[in-house]
Amino acid sequence: MTHAMFAACFAMLCTLAAGHPVLAELRRRKLGKGHDEDAPTEYASKVGTPVMGGVIFLLAIVIAALVFAVPRDRETLVPLLAMLAAAALGTFDDFQTLVGRGKVEAHAPWFWAVKWAVTLGIATAVFVYLYTQLDFEHVVVPHWGAYSLGVLYIPLAVLIFVVATSGAAITDGMDGLMAGVSAIAFAAYGAIALAQGQEGLGAFAFSVAGAVSAFLWFNAYPAQVFMGDTGALALSVGLVVVAFMTGWWLLLPVIGIVFVMEGASDVLQIGYYKLKGTRILRRAPIHYHFQLGGWPETAVVARFWLLGLLGAFAGVGLAVME
Repeated sequence: MTHAMFAACFAMLCTLAAGHPVLAELRRRKLGKGHDEDAPTEYASKVGTPVMGGVIFLLAIVIAALVFAVPRDRETLVPLLAMLAAAALGTFDDFQTLVGRGKVEAHAPWFWAVKWAVTLGIATAVFVYLYTQLDFEHVVVPHWGAYSLGVLYIPLAVLIFVVATSGAAITDGMDGLMAGVSAIAFAAYGAIALAQGQEGLGAFAFSVAGAVSAFLWFNAYPAQVFMGDTGALALSVGLVVVAFMTGWWLLLPVIGIVFVMEGASDVLQIGYYKLKGTRILRRAPIHYHFQLGGWPETAVVARFWLLGLLGAFAGVGLAVME
């Protein structure tokens, strides 16, 4: 427990130290966010805000993980490397949305083919390794215990990985929203890992929670920098991998309740529009629906954080339930 808490503190300090130099470099290179057609018109003032700020906390996560987590458990290299691979994919995505760059069409076949291929590649590599090298093949059901899935573990895990990461990544639409909710979710899985004696994994999860929490210094409203897909994809991938390594991936919809809401709202909005020709939400994902309904951006973010805390408390409670 103490080791993991110090890991979180160290990661926070590293993020704070890296923040201003990285932010200055992003500004120098003029890596600013372009116009987002899916966002409300009020967001026009945010155009030009530096993006790819996920680099700030990713640097801290790498350092903290190598100091506190990996020496205790080399298996923590799995979520760390998966996050870095996802960050590389996210950086590629971010470059398509910069001010002054030619934006790739949202449904360009080659663009989505690349994204899906890399995402499936990351998922397959992770779960084949977990299954063949570390003997992960179980699902843990609250109160009832663990059940072996055998070789079905791999395709099922890959499917959940793709669905979960897709839903989580779109949460990054308001200042501080993705960072706050992610910090809460990683802290919850860190607590579960520590309760099970997985000290290395617990230290890794709390390193991420600490680093992302400190990122709010730069990302809270009004944001000085956006994490972009560089950060959002890395966080969503890391959370899913950590969840599977604790065995408690069935609790992802509980601990990640905000991510589920965001992803589901987008799917429902698109599906309903294609069926009925009208929208059920003012705008999707759902955080925009509440903002257009009169909630200030800061109120939406704070209330979603509270919902994330509720899910985290419930998830940890279910995991440790006798």
